[in-house]
Amino acid sequence: MRFSRQLLVQTLPQVITMLPMTRIRSYCTNVVKKMSLYSKISPLGNPTTSIAPQLDEWVRQGNKVRFAELQRIAIDLRKRKRFSQALEVFNWLKKNVAVRFSATEHAMRLDLIGRVQGIVSAEEHFNGLSEEDKNEKTYGALLHCYARQLQVDKALLHLQKMKEKGLSLTSVAFNDIMGLYTRIGEYEKVPEVLDLMKKNGVCPDNLSYRTCINSYGERSDIDGMENVLNEMENQKHLIMDWNTYAAIANSYIKSGLPMKASFMLEKAEEKIDVKSRDIYNFLISLHSKLGNKSHVFRLWEAAKNNCKKLVNQNYITMLRSLVKLDELEEAEKLLIEWESSGNCDDLRVPCTVISGYIDKELLAKAENMLTDLKSKGKIVSPSIWGRVVEGYLDKGELERAIECMNVALSLKENEERKPNTKVVMGILSSFGEKCSSKEVESFISLLKGSVPLTRQMYHQLLKSYVARGKDVDGLLNCMKADNIYEDDETKSILKMNFGS
Repeated sequence: MRFSRQLLVQTLPQVITMLPMTRIRSYCTNVVKKMSLYSKISPLGNPTTSIAPQLDEWVRQGNKVRFAELQRIAIDLRKRKRFSQALEVFNWLKKNVAVRFSATEHAMRLDLIGRVQGIVSAEEHFNGLSEEDKNEKTYGALLHCYARQLQVDKALLHLQKMKEKGLSLTSVAFNDIMGLYTRIGEYEKVPEVLDLMKKNGVCPDNLSYRTCINSYGERSDIDGMENVLNEMENQKHLIMDWNTYAAIANSYIKSGLPMKASFMLEKAEEKIDVKSRDIYNFLISLHSKLGNKSHVFRLWEAAKNNCKKLVNQNYITMLRSLVKLDELEEAEKLLIEWESSGNCDDLRVPCTVISGYIDKELLAKAENMLTDLKSKGKIVSPSIWGRVVEGYLDKGELERAIECMNVALSLKENEERKPNTKVVMGILSSFGEKCSSKEVESFISLLKGSVPLTRQMYHQLLKSYVARGKDVDGLLNCMKADNIYEDDETKSILKMNFGS
């Protein structure tokens, strides 16, 4: 029996009191826009947050739930990689609503089960479907699960089973296999799949050709790549897209062919949707690799003029490009522009410039920016402070290195990553000369909060003290407190003191 797919859950009967027209007008002028189900679910951004209670509460409040609305919500959640929540929507529908899923809904649910619960659960769910529901879409969804989980043998057997059952094969199935070979690095097998697709009477689509083109690019087979491009451009059923030309440009860049890369980027730009923010990110990044400053600035202006609003990722891409092009002054100006853009705070944006300073050995500028962010209550990852420390150590500026390391060690709440051993050892080796015993004890206390001191670290510190004739009794006591006792190497280091 099939049920209506429109009204799925009836609201409780409501008694509507008839009001005089004048009162209705007065009432309507103050009406508040009714909250939709989507507006209640969308803010639950943490993928681990269950949305089933929200759905249950929505029904308890007497609201209607329509299949089309929940389907749109599930698709949107999936698009935003909130897979667990999208699966919850389908599971809630199956449990609470008398509706028969179509092939599309079964396939979407199967794909989500594979993503959230794993391949075994996906197989069990597929095996539990009726024969009627085991069709091209659900077979294709399971094939996609195998490809995503890099299950090569299972994917190939499953594709063969689809052929034996006489299911209609499309480019999607073969694209999954080509994508699988790409992800495991077996690029030489991708063209074979393209040939197999054509032998089976399936027309390759844009993604098919682009995946094959990329496989030649990864192997630096320029002739092979250009041959596939030529074949693609001569397919009357295809419309060339910017992605393909940009992918070829990227391969030319990797192969050291800048002129050919620039030509392909020109062709890519002819095909773009001028209002797409993501496209500008890609083109700007590629032009920066080629050192095409004028094109980078031109495309940035085009993005600002054509896109409704530029988001943080646009600024990050442009800042990275400016850093790559040694345009640090322009990067500083753009950072100021971003601060007044109205976009939400995102530490990746200023950290892009800070990383540029570190790469260019402008360590004081990097430290000043980090200190400024810290003073504003914006806690930056300790790892970027660690990069500043390493830079100062390489330049022999030990006092600055120690000060920055102290800051990095104090930022425990932001990251679980352990301090770089090379950096720690470099600082420990400098303590005997540069720091007082009190400063050493303070540093060790901070260091212990992030990582346990090892015998190697204590020995490095002992060598530094002994070489400079400093008293080591305090250090030896610290070693014992950490259950690190003197061994032959320890005694050898201590003898250095008496033999000097």
